[in-house]
Amino acid sequence: MKHILFLASFLLALGAHAQNLAVRHLSDTHTMVRVSGNDRYVLLPVQETAPSARVRVLSDGVEVLSANVSLAVEKTDYQVPLDLGAWSGRDILLDIRTNRGRGVQRNPSGDVCWKEMTTAPVFDRTNREKAYRPFYHFTPEYGWMNDPNGLVYQDGEWHLFYQYNPYGSLWGNMHWGHAVSRDLVNWEHLGIAIAPDALGSIFSGSAVVDKENTAGFGRDAIVAMYTSAGDNQTQSIAYSNDGGRTFAKYPGNPVIVAENKPDFRDPKVFWDDQTRQWKVVLAAGQEVQFYSSDNLKDWKYESSFGQGYGSHDGVWECPDLIRLPFEGKDKWVLLLNINPGGPFGGSATQYFVGSFDGKTFQCDDLPTVTRWMDYGKDHYATVTWSNAPQGRSVALAWMSNWQYANSVPTQQFRSSNSVPRDLSLIRKGKEVILKSMPSPEVEALRGRPVRYKLSTAPVKLFENPHCAYELVVRLTLPKKKSAAFALSNELGEQVVFTCDPETQTFSMDRRGSGNVQFSEAFVSVTTAPAQVGGKMELRLLVDSASIEAFGEDFCMTNLVFPSSPYNTLKLYGNLKADVTLYPIAK
Repeated sequence: MKHILFLASFLLALGAHAQNLAVRHLSDTHTMVRVSGNDRYVLLPVQETAPSARVRVLSDGVEVLSANVSLAVEKTDYQVPLDLGAWSGRDILLDIRTNRGRGVQRNPSGDVCWKEMTTAPVFDRTNREKAYRPFYHFTPEYGWMNDPNGLVYQDGEWHLFYQYNPYGSLWGNMHWGHAVSRDLVNWEHLGIAIAPDALGSIFSGSAVVDKENTAGFGRDAIVAMYTSAGDNQTQSIAYSNDGGRTFAKYPGNPVIVAENKPDFRDPKVFWDDQTRQWKVVLAAGQEVQFYSSDNLKDWKYESSFGQGYGSHDGVWECPDLIRLPFEGKDKWVLLLNINPGGPFGGSATQYFVGSFDGKTFQCDDLPTVTRWMDYGKDHYATVTWSNAPQGRSVALAWMSNWQYANSVPTQQFRSSNSVPRDLSLIRKGKEVILKSMPSPEVEALRGRPVRYKLSTAPVKLFENPHCAYELVVRLTLPKKKSAAFALSNELGEQVVFTCDPETQTFSMDRRGSGNVQFSEAFVSVTTAPAQVGGKMELRLLVDSASIEAFGEDFCMTNLVFPSSPYNTLKLYGNLKADVTLYPIAK
């Protein structure tokens, strides 16, 4: 009886909230919705396969917000919130234009969105993605996320901004979302930081702490530079004097423009001690460009880099230039993301080691040399934190691939980030390579260790399914023969790791890892050059939908979508291993 009364009261409340919306269909492609009542949110029903509709919010007759939303036609996949809190108490009208892809000569009132659209005082952010929501990798509470943006450290807080669509779990409506952490592993969501404006959507960029008030926005202001993606891509800035909680856009935007550059984006700003100036490195089609400034507002072109160097099988994006110590001196490392053109298809991060004199970057390698930062399919848009303590270079990547990012089997949210990684340079033979390892803060997640010695018999790691753990695997390899081990579950879904001393490679095979049907491009084996032979130590960071592998001289990041967690480890090919298992605890 109590359940019946609860359901009845819920339906009455739902009806009351629905009555706050007056829907009028002006034509088969034009609908207006008058919003009344005091609820903060209009909940918009989304069907991901439906054509996009343009939703304009008018407050007292003035447009204050617009977004493209796949309003549900036949069924509702989920709801997204339209936050009207900033215009509380004013007359609110939603002016909605659908397109003729929804049907010609039809009655638009039959679309389920008009029946299921409601208002609400709060929006329920409770996690509904029980299978594939990562346990210790950052994800948005809801909606779409791609590139990390504006990574900056200030006053004990690691700021993470990111490309964000709050109106659906597919790419679009680019904003900057915002979260902060004091330990790089536990994050507080702070909502939208920077929203689109008349100059365009808010594409990727960076942020710095202006300690000396060079821009005139205030001492220690956080200044963000981002790409305004309108008819052309230009660079704009915004600033915050309250620890990144709110931003004001510079009225003189844009601050950098270019002629005949359709791909001109993703500014990474840094302070150059050599010239006592701000520098920015920008992706410009098939090259990067360097600019300098004394005040973050007025910028001078200095040079470009890229012609003939590295991989050019896709558009260059999301550059970063960092200085790292190496054998008593400093070297500069240019991180450069490319899509497509990755070593296994789709997007990936390449890098160049060299020198930078404040104006020009010179690469140490021959132009024909291409170096990959990560040898998995799901490591992209990698950038580092500005102003990191102790001079650290801490990087973060978007953990997905543009070949299938919009299709992975989640809906409440899409995409996660890698674990944060500290970067260093090491020597490998005659080469100088970039080493990327989980930041020390990640080890704080480790629970009580459990140790195993393995030879031939499989070992069950957990009696009960446990999706989040770290494995430290110390291998003893047979001479001149490849050997393998696998993580699997009760359904036979598995990821196979192969060490091959003959080819000096390490590979990860996810072809039988679980749900792979959503994309042919997802079915893959990834391979990294690695020092293989004798003894070998690996760290495997396993979460509900990803595996990150770290060796002495490589790393590899791949998504996986098993039907149940991998809880069994088995060796093949006369391999022996000492394994330490750390359950992940937050």
